[in-house]
Amino acid sequence: MRLEVVFSAHAARMPEKEALVCQGRRIVYRDLQARIREVAGGLAKLGVGEGDRIVLYLPNGVEFVELLYAAFTLGAVAVPVTTRLTIRELAYFSEDSGAKVIVCSDAHVEGVRGILKSLPAAKGVVVGASQDGFVSFAEVSDKTFVPKSVGSDNEISMIMYTSGTTGKPKGVLLTHANILVNHGFMNATDWGIGHHDKYLVASPLAHRAGLGRLMNSMTLGGTIFVLPAFDAEEIAKTVEREKVTVLGMVPTMCRMFLPALTSNPARCHTLRRIVVTGEAFPVELKKKLIALLPDTQLVSFFAMTEAGSITNLSHEEQFSHPKSVGRAAPGVEVRIVDENGKDVETGAIGEVIVRSGLPGAFTIMKGYFNRPEETAKSIRDGWFHTGDLAQRDADGYIYIVDRKKDMILSGGFNIYSKEVEQTILEVEGVADVAVVGAPDEIYGEAVAAFVELDPKKQAPTADDIIAHCRQSIASYKKPKYVVFVDAMPRNAVGKILKHELATRARSEAVAKDVA
Repeated sequence: MRLEVVFSAHAARMPEKEALVCQGRRIVYRDLQARIREVAGGLAKLGVGEGDRIVLYLPNGVEFVELLYAAFTLGAVAVPVTTRLTIRELAYFSEDSGAKVIVCSDAHVEGVRGILKSLPAAKGVVVGASQDGFVSFAEVSDKTFVPKSVGSDNEISMIMYTSGTTGKPKGVLLTHANILVNHGFMNATDWGIGHHDKYLVASPLAHRAGLGRLMNSMTLGGTIFVLPAFDAEEIAKTVEREKVTVLGMVPTMCRMFLPALTSNPARCHTLRRIVVTGEAFPVELKKKLIALLPDTQLVSFFAMTEAGSITNLSHEEQFSHPKSVGRAAPGVEVRIVDENGKDVETGAIGEVIVRSGLPGAFTIMKGYFNRPEETAKSIRDGWFHTGDLAQRDADGYIYIVDRKKDMILSGGFNIYSKEVEQTILEVEGVADVAVVGAPDEIYGEAVAAFVELDPKKQAPTADDIIAHCRQSIASYKKPKYVVFVDAMPRNAVGKILKHELATRARSEAVAKDVA
């Protein structure tokens, strides 16, 4: 079964139901279906066919959804790229994917124009004011178009590029089955969501978190409300006005949403679920959310672009196992193995590897685009190697310890940066922290903590942070260096660029920073 086929069924069964509400436009399933087919016909006139890649470099909007499903309808492959990424990064994705069409807003025309010079076979489409050398999105239309049956559910629907915190990003090949199994079946089963829900998205649709909630709504037949950008007050107003029932966020957004929620929590009483993923979810933040919304169920999960949903932590488990990412999702096998691929004992640390049927058939990606060697390294004997280090308790709960590459080796001891980071986050006045290894003449490596402070609270000193760590974790894990920064270096989707901090820590700058 394919994504556009599922959508067509919703349009046939409930044509007058609102499918998408965005920037003042309210579109029912029947009309959105008609518009998707019209856009598909327009893309076909531009020469787009099965397997061709369409890069969507667009902000949140109706056009993104229309183009996404128009690509599916043609059997083409969508390549979503958030506009938080630079034109240089867009150029890499466009060239690497061999884009047939690049769609952008009129604000990015000049940058895309330069990319098209290196891709002479590609066409540019602009949403907004007409531009020389670009096809206006208003002209991408053919109301006489009749879709034909294309491909299977094991065909590629999207290429999602990894964040690229180290090295060049890789294009993750996601099939129609990958999306349907994850968002139309597993999430629905585990979270109790469905066609009756109203979903709200305030993160980029081109990013995994925002796209996931869009796919939840579109595959299950719900109604989705898409905000152009994160705005805490606008989220609260929309939830109240539209009686939103499912809100998707990352922990950082939850923190930013708290003041608006605290001022009047009753506005959000219709929320049944808050779905959180993307980074470590601090226990204190969970407690604050639930205290303000006692009737709302909080669910979090551990997922990757390449592997989909891996584990889930239910509302009740948020406090019985608050530091865990949960247990394996239904249909997903999770092992924790040593460097030789052998399962470690309960409580021991190893790498998380995942299997869910054949690659591309259920939750695991089909592979990396044009990278057979990288695919072979990541998927071995049917198991996807995540690169995440974790431990599992006797009840099956998994605790992510660190990324392999972030492990610090000091005096023969392994130090996992996530544990130190979570400890430092407990210090009043700390807004964010990233821990990396710094050279040490005696121990090989020492712990360096880069700390971003909360300007609204009294600032802790480096000694305060080190003292708290000394009290909370083994002494060898405490930071030797505490470097205060105005803002963390982040990529376009908000992930801290640890490789930049590690480079800084390896230089003499750390000693100067703390001097």
